[in-house]
Amino acid sequence: MTSPSHVPVLLDRVVALLTPALGHEGAVLVDATLGLGGHSEAVLGRCELARVIGIDRDPEALRRAGERLASYGDRFTGVHATYDAIPEVLDDLGVARADAVLFDLGVSSMQLDVAERGFAYREDAPLDMRMDPTTGPTAADVLNTYSHGDLARILREYGEEKFASRIAAAVVRQRETEPFTSSARLVELLYDQIPAPARRTGGHPAKRTFQALRMEVNDELGVLRRAIPAAIDSLAVGGRVVVESYHSLEDRLVKRAFALVTTVDVPHDLPVVPADREPALRLVTRGAERADADEIASNPRAASVRLRAVERIRPDRGVA
Repeated sequence: MTSPSHVPVLLDRVVALLTPALGHEGAVLVDATLGLGGHSEAVLGRCELARVIGIDRDPEALRRAGERLASYGDRFTGVHATYDAIPEVLDDLGVARADAVLFDLGVSSMQLDVAERGFAYREDAPLDMRMDPTTGPTAADVLNTYSHGDLARILREYGEEKFASRIAAAVVRQRETEPFTSSARLVELLYDQIPAPARRTGGHPAKRTFQALRMEVNDELGVLRRAIPAAIDSLAVGGRVVVESYHSLEDRLVKRAFALVTTVDVPHDLPVVPADREPALRLVTRGAERADADEIASNPRAASVRLRAVERIRPDRGVA
């Protein structure tokens, strides 16, 4: 089995955004996308009063991160769960409120760099793509069972693939002869279906289809849609939610969720905003922050990152 590498994106900036919420005794960071633990390690090293609850749906990532962070003892707790289960995780651990929640979205090094997991298109491997390999349908299941319409939809929406309908039709034709099981066969189909001029721009021609399949297999947008409000609701006053997104659909969802809780919900012509109608959170970042050219040069995965953060400044109405 190949070994994963791990280069956290915007590490110093992320830790700087989290630090103001983690400077007191007993502070709790929920690293909702633990991966190999790079962000958690930096927080544990730099925020000496804080503890980290690391959530990941991938048992192998939890094992590796646990080994990496073992020297921090009971300041680190790893939990096998999806990140929309933040309220249940905190409740199970007897934690009333989180002081910070971090999401580093998309596929992690744990999945991308291990060819056997089937996320990468440059090496032949089983078409799996499950972040939690113990449960749920695989990418092969999607390819072999979805209708032409559903396949085209996910390729178009999640992969922004211009040739979605054409690719879906080819998949449906070919699976009648032999089901899809390996990434190499899918890549070969994509080379056949995407015209040569289009293959010469926009990166590897399989990138968009593999991204779309991964997002569908793991219900990434559905989980995120539930997780961001859950994270916001879990925050103590002074707590922060920090999100790194790598896809326009993810970032749009995060932007809307943050706008909802940082905007005054009263008529525009009201002369004075009642105190109980003031937003409970404020934006910490102005728009979405990006990686600079130096970081992108050293870590190409940083090229598409969008970083946003909010801070709770008062309890929600009706919350003590």
